[in-house]
Amino acid sequence: MTKHKTSLLEASIVLLILLAIMGSGVIVFQLSPQTPVLTAIALLILWARWRHFSWDAIHSGIEDGLKSGIIPIIIFILVGALISIWIAAGVIPSLMVWGFKMVSVHWFIPSIFVVCALVGSAIGSAFTVISTVGIAFFGIGATLGLNTTIVAAAIISGAIFGDKSSPLSQSTNLTAAVTETDLFEHIKNLMWTTVPAFVGSLILYAIIGHTSKNVSLDKIGATVAVLNTHTSVSLLALIPIILIFVCARLKMPAIPTLFLNIAVSIGLIFFHNPHTPIAKIASYIENGFVAHTGDKSIDALLSRGGINSMLSTVALIILTLTLGGLLMKLGLIERVMAPLATHLKTPGQLLGAVIASGIGVNLFIGEEFLSVILPGKAFKSTFEKSNLSNLALGRALEDGGTVINYLVPWGVAGVFAANTLGVPTLSYLPFCFFSLLSPIFSILSAVTGIGLKRKTA
Repeated sequence: MTKHKTSLLEASIVLLILLAIMGSGVIVFQLSPQTPVLTAIALLILWARWRHFSWDAIHSGIEDGLKSGIIPIIIFILVGALISIWIAAGVIPSLMVWGFKMVSVHWFIPSIFVVCALVGSAIGSAFTVISTVGIAFFGIGATLGLNTTIVAAAIISGAIFGDKSSPLSQSTNLTAAVTETDLFEHIKNLMWTTVPAFVGSLILYAIIGHTSKNVSLDKIGATVAVLNTHTSVSLLALIPIILIFVCARLKMPAIPTLFLNIAVSIGLIFFHNPHTPIAKIASYIENGFVAHTGDKSIDALLSRGGINSMLSTVALIILTLTLGGLLMKLGLIERVMAPLATHLKTPGQLLGAVIASGIGVNLFIGEEFLSVILPGKAFKSTFEKSNLSNLALGRALEDGGTVINYLVPWGVAGVFAANTLGVPTLSYLPFCFFSLLSPIFSILSAVTGIGLKRKTA
């Protein structure tokens, strides 16, 4: 590769052009990221051939990029199957019912933050929480006469916490894939900043969200009644959840954990309905669960999962890993990162750079997955040369990447949340405490060393 020495200026120009293509595709043309990333790959290969890189080198870069993604892709497929099986087995509906019963009129803001966090942890999708139970809570908050901007922020903050903490979350699985870390170890390490951010947010929402007003919560009662009638709500739903913690305690890898959980959850389906056809179970696994409760909002919340639901994300992972592998093989990342790496002497500086990069990608491109993938690929080699674990990299990527996208007015998540709840992104931003506190606690962890995962000998 020495004969293909690329200057810092040329490497920077190529990277900026690729970022411009992906950013304009997502922000200007409002495309899903797959097509812009594919376009970037095509242009990068064209540049590589123009600079006389061999096809063998290009193919080797693609293969190197994809090698790290094989296990995570299998995990994504299993997560898709687990989501639908959990719904059919009553696991997710049970968590929802228990969560809804926690809602308080006088402590409405903090209670909906907690419930959205619980539901988000159960289903692993902040978008789904915001667009279903979030809309219901927003309407109740408006009826109470509360500041709807703060109501929206509490809903979004809780949904982000759930998305970040759930083993069913696409963004959390993606971060574990990019950093090549175990999914459950990654989630466990996230708690060093996620829990303080959650507690801090809860305290702030309790301070600004207490009300003495009274209002009927009949809508929530009606939702619980529908779930009790049309799904299998029972304490048995705790079995698969407990099983995940047991497997994590035993340090069982994600793939066998997910297989075991799917098997146990299928057993619950047969326990509740012994005559369930095998073909129906197979349909849940492949195509997802489709709810028919008669309530459109509940049907939207429960009609999820299945292998097919993950294929779009799997395609994005394959493409971005391909792009990352090429950037590494062609030496572009190393060339640009080398001058920066010499100035990153302390963990605080290194993790601060990762968080700043994640925020930067969110601002320039507006796509939460790319805010994890691009900085993750860029800093991975630097972390390998340091005494910090890739788990520390993964946590910084989450704290500066996925949670920040909801605060960017042109970001995919920010646009979605604003349009769904009808509150401008810049209006709810000052009150979206979980997103604001997460990078702060992440930097504090890096500076103090508390909860900072280092390499083991």
